[in-house]
Amino acid sequence: MRVTVGHRPIAGFAEEYRLQCERFPSARPGWQPVHTVYVPADRFTAATVAEWGERALALAGAHLPDPGEVAEVFGIPSAIAADVLRRVTAKLGAEPVEDLRVDFEDGYGVRPDDEDGDAERAAAAVAAMHAAGTLPRRWGLRVKSFADADPERSLRTLDGFLTGVVDAAGHLPQGFTVTFPKVLMEGYIGQFTDFLRELEHGLGLAPLRFEIQVEAPQTLPFLRPGLGADRLAAAHFGVFDYTAAIGLPPHEQRLDHPACDHARHVMRTAFAGTGVELSDGSLAAAPASDAGADVHALWRRHARLVRHSLANGFHQGWDMHPSHLVSRFATVYAFHLATRDAYAGRVAAWEQRRRVDGVMDEPATIRTLVAALDRARHALGD
Repeated sequence: MRVTVGHRPIAGFAEEYRLQCERFPSARPGWQPVHTVYVPADRFTAATVAEWGERALALAGAHLPDPGEVAEVFGIPSAIAADVLRRVTAKLGAEPVEDLRVDFEDGYGVRPDDEDGDAERAAAAVAAMHAAGTLPRRWGLRVKSFADADPERSLRTLDGFLTGVVDAAGHLPQGFTVTFPKVLMEGYIGQFTDFLRELEHGLGLAPLRFEIQVEAPQTLPFLRPGLGADRLAAAHFGVFDYTAAIGLPPHEQRLDHPACDHARHVMRTAFAGTGVELSDGSLAAAPASDAGADVHALWRRHARLVRHSLANGFHQGWDMHPSHLVSRFATVYAFHLATRDAYAGRVAAWEQRRRVDGVMDEPATIRTLVAALDRARHALGD
């Protein structure tokens, strides 16, 4: 027997639904950089991005003479190899770095007598790049971790860098973010956020967003929707600190280790539907020499890791050497080109209520296909 309860509002529903929409916006993905390039602060200049692009182009020109070589080195279908080579060459010439981070942490080291000066010089270089139109679409710095027991050093560098950029450029150029590494305690996030508010007030800035690095097993338990309120823009996986922290031997400290797959899965689960971007880590290797065999070996190794990240839903990763730009863009382009037309066909068939090769896609799968097409469009620039 049906019980009639009338049409009165359900107590508390409106507030709960508001929280759902706030925490899980479920928006279609916008542009996200396919990589972040980390450059130690003491080596960073206004010419760094151009130099990386020139070096990567030279490697591609010397060691990828034709589409056949591209197909063989990167293990991609020969049918798309020419398109991939064309796109990689054009990208390296026009925008070799999509996301730049000036590194004051592990890549920089402990330099108590130099860090203030290096922060000032880095800020001046950023302002010069902005004036010249060469500043990447996303840019910023990585400060030292609070876990090293010296938060004042971290915040002083951030303050000096941001103040220097704003003073030199007259404003904070678009695309800024700050990387907060080794977040071993959840309380550090609130303390860091409080300091960001002070900086915003002092420099007259809009609210600053930041990204955390997941580099230890202690971080995984407090990853959740709403962490960092609306200021947390991204979470980046730190492969070497993480694998060291869980006791893996050196030769197993690699991005495709099952332990890293577990950490990535936790990150994806914690931030699903929140809009927080996810990034994978890096390959700490460069070609042993400029000989073709050594360059190809590095590219194959890096491409394999990039494919593994993409297969795990991590569409961004770190690049630590100009050679990585070639394998990064080649692998990303091949990943999207290999599936783009088929995905578009399935979406069109679903909209027209047709089957494609017997496939009966569910609405959730269609949403995933549409999101994949959006990512392809942004990554390929089409």
